[in-house]
Amino acid sequence: MMYSRASKQLFQQSKTYLQRYSKGRAFTTVKQVSSSFSKTNAIASLFAVGAITAGMCNNQELLVHCAAASPYASALKKTGGEVVMLEAHKEKATGILFPGLCNAMQFAGCGVRVKYGFVKVYAVGTYFDPIAMSGVKSSEAEVKKALLDPSYPRTIRIVMNRSLSIEKYTAAIVEALEPRMNGQDLEKLEEFKKMNPKVDLVEGAEMEMTIRGNTMLYKDALGGVGQLESRVFCEALCDVYFGDEPVSPGHKEEVVKGIMKM
Repeated sequence: MMYSRASKQLFQQSKTYLQRYSKGRAFTTVKQVSSSFSKTNAIASLFAVGAITAGMCNNQELLVHCAAASPYASALKKTGGEVVMLEAHKEKATGILFPGLCNAMQFAGCGVRVKYGFVKVYAVGTYFDPIAMSGVKSSEAEVKKALLDPSYPRTIRIVMNRSLSIEKYTAAIVEALEPRMNGQDLEKLEEFKKMNPKVDLVEGAEMEMTIRGNTMLYKDALGGVGQLESRVFCEALCDVYFGDEPVSPGHKEEVVKGIMKM
């Protein structure tokens, strides 16, 4: 089972929840929030207590968010002064593991990118905010529609299953994006290429693409972070992974199932 440091992710998640859903009102007592959790769920309770202390609570909305955090909290334990995450999800074809949390979002599903019918190039997993997706879970059709809309925030996490030159990696991404952009904002493709350091990718290298509306935050294989602004680019990227002809059909299928269960 994979151990992944999660203390920063937990902090960011709680901060995001509080900032996004607080309305400037506070509960009158800690009991009103903490009673909603199991007595053993200390971390989820801390979210609530911290929110009350900061005066950033908003009754039912905060309760729902803390409840959403509870599955993560129950999968954590304190070890040597560090909070570590025990939960992990294995991509079946490559054996690559994906943590349950990434950028304060919840794992939805993963799959493999295959070239030439047999080369397993990389594993890909996607993360969503379960609250943001809660309004589209009424049907599979609604989920698939939301997957194509960059207004629903997500992080697409790529983990290399083999070594690959950075030129081949970026060329493959651009090749998939360009026909989906219909001749618009094509200069963003060159901008994306420049966001990748001139260093070849090795097995296990990780990249993250976080989409929020017109913005894509990109974390390269060396940990550098860049930002690209283009609605056209973000919609095309959504189509690459979640359209009618996704680069990893298995990934899309698992993500749809995962969102339905959130």
